[in-house]
Amino acid sequence: LQKELLKYKQEARNLQGIKDALQQRLIQQDASVLQLKQELLRANMDKEELHNQNVDLQRKVEERNRLLAEYKKELGQKDRHLQQHQTKLDEILRQLSEASYQQVDLERELEHKEALLAHCMKREAEE
Repeated sequence: LQKELLKYKQEARNLQGIKDALQQRLIQQDASVLQLKQELLRANMDKEELHNQNVDLQRKVEERNRLLAEYKKELGQKDRHLQQHQTKLDEILRQLSEASYQQVDLERELEHKEALLAHCMKREAEE
């Protein structure tokens, strides 16, 4: 009976050792779970912050794209106006050139008529 009591006491000590080891392991696992939860919370917060930054950057990109489209539209309008003015300027220069040729022709004709007049007046004075 004494041997059996010692055997059960030894078995109880072994079971208590196993229980203590399992409790220690459970405490470590709880600590690990807590650490993982904290890391997950930080990761989720980082993810949310990155999402917010992404939304903000997307908004800025859309705003800049809108401005770029407006600038392109304005530039197109200015190019059209510039082309219209260039066409008008080319026409005015062409007309000026044509007028200049006409002026030269008229000056030659005037010189010729002045020479004829001078010649006629000379002949009349000689007669």
